[in-house]
Order: sequence, then C-alpha cells, then structure tokens
Amino acid sequence: MPAVSQRSPQLADQAPLTLSLVEQIAARLSERIVCGDIAPGQRIMEQAVADEFQVSRGPVRESLRLLEKDGLVTILARRGALVTKLSIDEVREIFDIRAMLNGLRDRCIAEDTDRARHLPLLEAEVANLTRLSRNPTQGDAYVETVARLNRTLGQLLRNRRLKAILDSLALQTLRYSQLGLSTPQRRRQSARHWQQLVAAIRTGNGVEAERIARQRVNDSRDAAIARLQESEKLQKQV
Repeated sequence: MPAVSQRSPQLADQAPLTLSLVEQIAARLSERIVCGDIAPGQRIMEQAVADEFQVSRGPVRESLRLLEKDGLVTILARRGALVTKLSIDEVREIFDIRAMLNGLRDRCIAEDTDRARHLPLLEAEVANLTRLSRNPTQGDAYVETVARLNRTLGQLLRNRRLKAILDSLALQTLRYSQLGLSTPQRRRQSARHWQQLVAAIRTGNGVEAERIARQRVNDSRDAAIARLQESEKLQKQV
C-alpha cells in the first residue's frame, strides 16, 4: 500500500481556506488514516507527502506533530511517523472517557432552556440516520452522519471547555466508531439510541439524555472490542 493516497493531488482545491497550510495537510492525512487508506502501523513518508502537496518537508513535519497530538501517529527517532495501531486498551480508555463526556454534553443540551430552537436540525439528522440504518450498504454514510451529528451537538454546547475536550478526542474516536458501527445490526441499535436521545431533549429530560448517551457509547465500545478480538484471533491462526 502506498504511503499516501492520490485522491487529493491539489491541496488548495479541497481544503478549507480558513485552515493554515500545516492544518490542511494534517486534515488530509487524518482523513486517509481514518478511512484506512493509510493502514495502522504504516509509515508516512515525509518526502512523498511533500511532493504530493508541493511543499517543503517542514510543513509536513509540523502536520505530523498535530496528528501525533491527536493520537493518530507516533513519531519515532530514525523511523519517522507511523500510524498508530488499533488496540483494545485504547478503545477502553477513549470510550470510557467519551461516555462520561457525551453524557454530560447531552444532559446540558437537554436541560438548555433554548433547546427547542435546535430540535428541527437534530430531528432531521436522526431521521436521516434511521433511514441509513435500514440499508445494509450505507455503513460509511451512517458513520459519517453520526460524526456530523456529534459535531452539531458539540456546537450547541454553551460549555466551551467541554466542547474543546470532545473535539480533541474526535479523530481517535472515529477510527473505533467505524468498527463499532460496522454491522447493520449495530447501526439499527445505534439509530434507536439517537431517536431516544431526541425524545429526551424534546422533553428536557437531562438525566435520561445522559443515560442514553452513555449507553450508546458503551455499546459502540463493546462492539469495537469484539471486532478487534476477532481480528487478533484470526492473526494468531495464520
């Protein structure tokens, strides 16, 4: 597998203009890591990235440091940047934290006196999730919609510090969420949780919103761990 995909030959044509050059490169690389174009354990070749985006190696190194901060790569002396491997221990750590934070986030939104203004958007997104969950071939679209819905909920928060912490975990969480939502059965279960969350927000039931959020994240955690355990067993059999 090549070090970088050739999907994005011209960086400036695809990255948001509000991002710096370093952030644009990091964003493109993170997309490829999350979707599997750059596999866990694979080395990212600085010169190949620099050549693709027509920049020097300096901005590439800085972008890799951003990815290291996000937990997507590990930078090793004399070996460069390696995409971090998915691990069961990391799943537990990230999702246990995420369950608590998502629970707090969704409780805050449900108890917000201005929540009615946001309901039409949330209801539309969850209706789309429900539709996607009924189609076994729409797994990628479902995961993308969940990620967008989580970003939307974060934007509704009045607590900026909580939003910043959640944002810092987003990329690490997304790789494992893809595992946790990889089956039609799991996506249907997830869609039911999102429907219940909207109902709790509509009625202002913060306690219920928090419970649902934690359950949703924990179910995704358990499913991701199960998939990783299956993968480890297969590797041992080879």
